[in-house]
Amino acid sequence: MTLNRPALLALLVLGLLLAVLGTAGQAQAVGYRYWSFWDRDSTGGTWVYATQGPSTARPSDGDVQGFRFSVSEDTKHSAKPRGESGFAAICAKTPAREGAKRVALVLDFGTAGDAPAGSTPPDPSPRTACARVDEDATTADALAAVAKPLRYDTNALLCAIAGYPRTGCGEAVPDGAGSDANPTASPSPRGASEPGNGDGGGDEDGGPSVGLVAGIAAVAVLGAAATWQARRRRG
Repeated sequence: MTLNRPALLALLVLGLLLAVLGTAGQAQAVGYRYWSFWDRDSTGGTWVYATQGPSTARPSDGDVQGFRFSVSEDTKHSAKPRGESGFAAICAKTPAREGAKRVALVLDFGTAGDAPAGSTPPDPSPRTACARVDEDATTADALAAVAKPLRYDTNALLCAIAGYPRTGCGEAVPDGAGSDANPTASPSPRGASEPGNGDGGGDEDGGPSVGLVAGIAAVAVLGAAATWQARRRRG
């Protein structure tokens, strides 16, 4: 089968369009800098990303929960809390009390590569604390008992533990930042606003996206090819 000139132009434009869109996706990749929330699996001793936020999760007596500050792409790529301490070690000096529960917390402030510009993690290694709280207390309550000051944004996203970091909350970070993250996409951490949504397809700087420009160019070229073909037939 022999392709005519308009068909060849269309295939060429399609190939260029796919290449441009692929490059644009890589150039716009970001991660997010935030505190992630984890549960320690009591059977396997592994960290599992929490299915609820700290303000709604209600741990049981003997549970181990962790928080990790890092630059992460999403739940799949989030850096887990470091350290192997279990409930017995963390709460060894906190005796049980009737009408209360004990929750072991691991607070990992991350690495220097995860820290915002001008900031340094307050501890190079994770902190551990045993919170003894009311039986119906949430994880947020337990955290407030041992790691004030806490800071939340208007969407109830946890922004700071023990005052770290001083500013910022779930902000986007260019691809390649952070020591443990591998940011290749741009989903939001739970509770944070997702940049770029609702703006009609523009980039974060307010200009039209590369994909939109490429699409317009493709339509223009195909239109020109169709016009050329029609004129040739009339001639």
